[in-house]
Amino acid sequence: MSNQTFHTLAVVAGFLVLWEAACQLFGLPVYFLPPPSLILAEIWSDPGWYLAHCSYTLFTTALGFGLALLVGVTAAVGITYSKLLENTLFTLLVSLNSVPKIALAPLFIIWLGTGAKSKVAISFLIAIFAIVVDTVLGLRSADPGALDLMKTMRGSALQVLFKIRVPGALPHMFAGMKVAISLALVGAIAGEFVASQEGLGFVIMQSQGMFQTVRVFAAILLLGIVGTALFVLVDVMERLVCPWHVSHRLDEAELAVRARA
Repeated sequence: MSNQTFHTLAVVAGFLVLWEAACQLFGLPVYFLPPPSLILAEIWSDPGWYLAHCSYTLFTTALGFGLALLVGVTAAVGITYSKLLENTLFTLLVSLNSVPKIALAPLFIIWLGTGAKSKVAISFLIAIFAIVVDTVLGLRSADPGALDLMKTMRGSALQVLFKIRVPGALPHMFAGMKVAISLALVGAIAGEFVASQEGLGFVIMQSQGMFQTVRVFAAILLLGIVGTALFVLVDVMERLVCPWHVSHRLDEAELAVRARA
């Protein structure tokens, strides 16, 4: 276990201990702020039920993010190479991004129904903008000297794209993916808030209507775990795909210095 991971776990554990102590010390009512022990006991009371709802939210989030990544990267390449797409598609994406997505959720429910399709669509719509913006920035940040060299060697457009632009854009793409994976989860929950019979968003809305505060906190805790796990997964993928990036080299250098010390 790395020192950073240990410190993170220590901070989380300390926060939970203080939360538990505050609830016991000040006698806070359960309906207002339940202690962590009660929240964990609630999850443990029916782990299969919570796992089923958690899996549904995770599925719609992953599918929406996957579609946003596929379409977003493709659109970013088109925007980079086409002035027409930059003036039309990119402008359309900016306009759509300025509209609160929760306002569009009812339309997707009407168009696609109350099943998983509407949640995936909302998740996709929220996540795609970050991917497009960061990927376009990365593709346009290619080294001019490398581009000139490829022109001198008469490299094709595909060779320039895959050997120069894409490798250089990967850190930017992963930065957008880290933002997008969290937004995809927000989109899935927004869809479940509007109309759903499954998912952690459904659990929150159902529990809120019956004033089951402990169950609401249990669903929120699981959402935090899912969101953190998805972010860490993207970060691990970045370290595997871009071990050459300066940020990771600095991490390795710091570890080497600590090992020698």
